[in-house]
Amino acid sequence: MFGRKKRGAKPASTAQTVARYPSGSLLSQLRRYPAQRDAERELYDSLREAVPAIDAAIGKLIRLLGGFRIHSDSAECENMAREFAAEVQVDGSGRGLRCFAERYLDSLLTYGEAVGEMLPDYQGVGVRALYNACLDDVEIGADGSPMNLVVCRREPGESVPVRYPELVFVSLLNQRPGTVHGVSLLSGLPFVSSILLQIFNSVKTNWERVGDVRFAVTYNPDGGVFSEENARQIAEEWRKAMRSDTVCDFVSLGDVNIRVIGADNVMPDCEVPLRAILEQITAKLGIPPFLLGFSWSTTERMSEQQADILTSELEYYRSVLEPVLRRIVRTHLLLCGCRDHFWIEWEDINLQDAVEMSTARLNNAQAAKLEREIGWEDENEG
Repeated sequence: MFGRKKRGAKPASTAQTVARYPSGSLLSQLRRYPAQRDAERELYDSLREAVPAIDAAIGKLIRLLGGFRIHSDSAECENMAREFAAEVQVDGSGRGLRCFAERYLDSLLTYGEAVGEMLPDYQGVGVRALYNACLDDVEIGADGSPMNLVVCRREPGESVPVRYPELVFVSLLNQRPGTVHGVSLLSGLPFVSSILLQIFNSVKTNWERVGDVRFAVTYNPDGGVFSEENARQIAEEWRKAMRSDTVCDFVSLGDVNIRVIGADNVMPDCEVPLRAILEQITAKLGIPPFLLGFSWSTTERMSEQQADILTSELEYYRSVLEPVLRRIVRTHLLLCGCRDHFWIEWEDINLQDAVEMSTARLNNAQAAKLEREIGWEDENEG
């Protein structure tokens, strides 16, 4: 307009605090930033299988996240977005944007990383389906800088960047500075979980030894003369008496001593160490113990504080998921030719929070009313 030449969009400036390396191939730059190892993901899967409390906590966090609704100033845009959120196909068996969010959050909490992909319609009108990528099939890297994430598809002997990166999105939980590596919610639990499993295994072994009683039969022959035939007869009679399909008495001649193996040992009390370890696990997972069925002594006030802490945790996970959901809905609307503004409104986490907020608003309104009445009376008196 003013005779100036149009300038193309400039890329974002490179961060100054990133170490400089000689220019090379993309794959060499990807190796610059450590990626999550397959063994680490297998460890987290094993933890969820071995410790039911961990698996239950993640499942409850996902279900307590709650639903959401899409709003827009345009009724047509709002109806289009809500229909998409309710009917979009997810993976091979799911349906609905909430189903995708739950599976996406499950991967994010377990591994600290989640990768999703939008599959457009064959005619390019809207998004047809959503896919939660298996982290064993992809690799998250960076193109020369941790500010530029690159998703690569694993192939035999190499990793190839995806062809349409605008359809792929990545979320990293508690991303470590200077890396493209997310931190799992289960990070720090393998050590304490190994102690917990060791206690469980010891209890199992002790009950196998003590619960299934074993006996020691000692034969003291008269005059110290040992007879192999007498010992064989005693062993055979004892074996018949201990058969599980029948009940009979054991009768023997001579000095025969029978005692229970391990009867003198006392089973160690594991209640205190178990509770200490479970407290560490629940503290790391950020979920109140009573939601996992732990009947530890607690007061009503303490339960309310734990519920408030859980609410803040859920609000954080919502803030991590919302940009992904907005990007999916925005892409679908743009492909459908709709550019109207929209926003996502989350449901209340639970009824208790809604009641407390309503009570607080009522108390504030009553206080404001009393202040106005007192101020009006003071003016009249003046």
